[in-house]
Amino acid sequence: MSDFILAVRTLTRREIVRFLRQRNRVIGALATPLVFWFLIGSGVGKSFSGGANGPAASTGPAASTVSYLHYFFPGTLLLIVLFTAIFSTISIIEDRREGFLQGVLVSPIPRAAFVLAKLLGGTFLALAQCLVIYLLALGFGLPFSVLAFLLFLGTVILLGLGLTALGYLIAWPLDSTQGFHAIMNLFLMPLWFLSGALFPPGGSAGWLQWLIRCNPLSYGLTLLRLALEPGMARTPAMLDPLVSGLVMVLFSAALTYLAILLTDRMTVRNP
Repeated sequence: MSDFILAVRTLTRREIVRFLRQRNRVIGALATPLVFWFLIGSGVGKSFSGGANGPAASTGPAASTVSYLHYFFPGTLLLIVLFTAIFSTISIIEDRREGFLQGVLVSPIPRAAFVLAKLLGGTFLALAQCLVIYLLALGFGLPFSVLAFLLFLGTVILLGLGLTALGYLIAWPLDSTQGFHAIMNLFLMPLWFLSGALFPPGGSAGWLQWLIRCNPLSYGLTLLRLALEPGMARTPAMLDPLVSGLVMVLFSAALTYLAILLTDRMTVRNP
């Protein structure tokens, strides 16, 4: 057991150091969502009127923009977690090309140690970046309470673990980073769009509401909204917080298990 923990800790540290040394990844995972938040928030805000589970209707264009920026903020944090998961798991393809992956998986340590290190590394990086934005938001009037902060931490950890495991499942069988980005644009980004991050689900078409309810990220976003606005009143269109928590735990646990299972059963290909 001590060897397993040592292997996980060492490989996790490698993931963090590798990420921080590649400044383009740090910028891409952190700055891109913030640019999205500002540009989309400023552009859509003037025509935003709330919706069934959005903020209350505003009294003018400026108030609408502020209201939408406030509504879009949890979705921005979710996008930061998503981008971090993408950048963390794309390194699997690079590790295979460099021969590092083959060296680790033929070593005496269990393959599960490598998987957990990848997932924990991505989760830690996502949590660190979201914490930076959270602390900055506190200076701009974001309400704070200990319970809300703990909910925020728990939600980001579950989201980071689940999304990194999802990225791992996509990256593991692939040989090219171009193929990974293509699948990311086709699959991962629509998950974010259909989470309710951009618009209140209550005002959308019935089939779209059904897709949003089937999307596990919608439940994580619900918990983020509760954590970022502890006094927020529930509306009929909102997802139940207890159900959301259960879905996120099952989502993260199931994908983590599938990532370990996939790694144990697949033969490592030479680059």
